[in-house]
Amino acid sequence: MVKRTALYERHLALGGRMVEFAGWELPVQYTAGPKEEHLATRRAAGLFDIDHMGQVEISGEDALPFLDYVLTADIAKFAPGSANYGLLCYADGGIVDDVFIYTLPGRYLMVINAANRAKDVKWLQAHAVGAEVLVRDISSETYMLALQGPQAQAVLQPLCPADLGQLERHHALETSLLDTPALVGRTGYTGEDGFELYIHQENAPAVWDALLARGQPLGLLPVGLAARDSLRFEACMPLYGQEISAVRGPVGAGLGWAVAWDKGDFIGSDALLKERLEGARERLVGLRLLEHGVPRHGYRVLTGEAPCGEVTSGMYAPTLDGFYAMAYVVAEYAAIGTELAVEIRGKPLKAMVVKRPFYKLHENGR
Repeated sequence: MVKRTALYERHLALGGRMVEFAGWELPVQYTAGPKEEHLATRRAAGLFDIDHMGQVEISGEDALPFLDYVLTADIAKFAPGSANYGLLCYADGGIVDDVFIYTLPGRYLMVINAANRAKDVKWLQAHAVGAEVLVRDISSETYMLALQGPQAQAVLQPLCPADLGQLERHHALETSLLDTPALVGRTGYTGEDGFELYIHQENAPAVWDALLARGQPLGLLPVGLAARDSLRFEACMPLYGQEISAVRGPVGAGLGWAVAWDKGDFIGSDALLKERLEGARERLVGLRLLEHGVPRHGYRVLTGEAPCGEVTSGMYAPTLDGFYAMAYVVAEYAAIGTELAVEIRGKPLKAMVVKRPFYKLHENGR
């Protein structure tokens, strides 16, 4: 059965075109359309209903060593109040999921991908057996919104008593919104400054309405799945099932920075170290098309007439006004400046390996 968020009727009222995604009925776009939603987020602010994401609370005497064992990151080095990226890996080095970990008083909050929620919870609970650890799926009681863009702080501050100017990137604070409890994280999936908000389910409509009312005069638009994907794509943020998966691990994906190589044993550590020492056979690269065409997931990448990889994500990038792709290619073709081609509808279109991310906040006009 497809689920609906508490804001379903509001999405319809805003002209949302609803589609099924990861078992949820969610807006793929609103009246303005994906390109305008994308550009509004870059220029002003975008508001996202992301309640399909999962949230898991982890607590107990053994919470720290437990997380240290199941995650690639060194949890002991995470500062109180910080929010950090991490990976859950299988023993063979494949990725169970990529997650965010919030270090909070007396507990940790792990944010997981919607499509992986059931799998992730079972994985964590299976490895918690015998330890003083409580793994609790709190997704049904927690509502998650994202507010992203250069005007995000101006939109949110009037609703929040805490000084958001003091909240650093990748940190969070427990505060309130509209006099109701909230966790505010300076995090996001767009490449912009902004916030992810965790509130009680029943408070979601009031907070959504207040953010829209405050933000629309500043240029804020509600944003659907299509623009959410193009925003994360320009910032080259990995999408599970495309850039990373059970068979595509962190080394080839360029996520070695998310692995604490010197922290000791953790799930997948031997396999990851082996791949790091021997070198990944394929590397994730950025491609800029030199000819007009849309490089879609699964399209072949060629060197001459020979296949050397495949596209994981590709599309028109609105901020950059060009066609780009992320793709896995054989390692010898991964150097920036390498000329390759993407096969689109049977025709090879010229492309060049370029630096990732395609869009970076302080390199693209702000």
